[in-house]
Formats: sequence, structure tokens, C-alpha cells
Amino acid sequence: MILYLDTSALVKLYVRERGSALVHRRVAEAEVIATSLVAYAEARAAFARLKRERPASGKRHRARIEQLDRDWERYARIELAPAVVRSAGDLAEQHGLRGFDAIHLASAKWLESADAGDVTFAAFDRRLAEAASAAGMPVIPGVLRARRRAAR
Repeated sequence: MILYLDTSALVKLYVRERGSALVHRRVAEAEVIATSLVAYAEARAAFARLKRERPASGKRHRARIEQLDRDWERYARIELAPAVVRSAGDLAEQHGLRGFDAIHLASAKWLESADAGDVTFAAFDRRLAEAASAAGMPVIPGVLRARRRAAR
């Protein structure tokens, strides 16, 4: 199974927060971990925000970056090919997604269409997870339920 991680799921591998254990379990079960190239910049931005909010976490910040850099080479990274970008535009319009969210979904759909294997989508953004499900992608069980419970 290929596990596609959007940035909200990828960050949970490096920052302990709600949903981290679920992502770690699914990563351990997956044969391949995939993400879009944009996830690197987005993850680094998330780490930088955490450092600004918690200035005492400088050492932890550096460790997160080092671990991401080590792991990055092992991930299947989907490039922003013209077909992916055009598909992202369509998906943004169809599902009301933000730009990078649409790129993540288009990247996962591209991977699925490349017959690389079964692709499961992981995102902790409710709108994106629902769009992935509506687009016919399996979404990590529990992600949509957990987000719906939190919204109540």
C-alpha cells in the first residue's frame, strides 16, 4: 500500500500532536510513503511557526529539520508536472480547496492513475480529506471521523 501524506499528516511524524500515533502506525504499515514536493516547504514553515510560538524549542526545531531531511530522500516525491497543476486547478474549483491542498490531492490522484499500487490518502484538514474521499480515494480510517467529532 502507498500512503500519501499531505503536509498536515507529514508534520505529525515530527511533531507530537493529536493524530501523530495514527500516522506513525500507518507509515509503519505502508510499503511506500509519498507526498508532493510542496510538502517540504510547508513542513519547514510549520516547524518555523512552532519555533516562533515556543522560543525555548530551538534544539527540538533543529532536530525536526534534520529528521525531515534524512527521511525526505526515502519518500516518493510527486513533482509539480503541468498535468498535476492543471488537475489541481480543477480539484480546487470542484471541491473548494486551497491551492496547496488541491496540489496534494492532484498529486495523490496522479500517483493513483500511474498504477503504482493502491494509494491511501492521509490529511488532517477536514475539507481536504472529504474532497479526497469524494474523489474516490481511500482516506485513512479515523481521520474523517476524528475531524467530525472535533467539529461538534
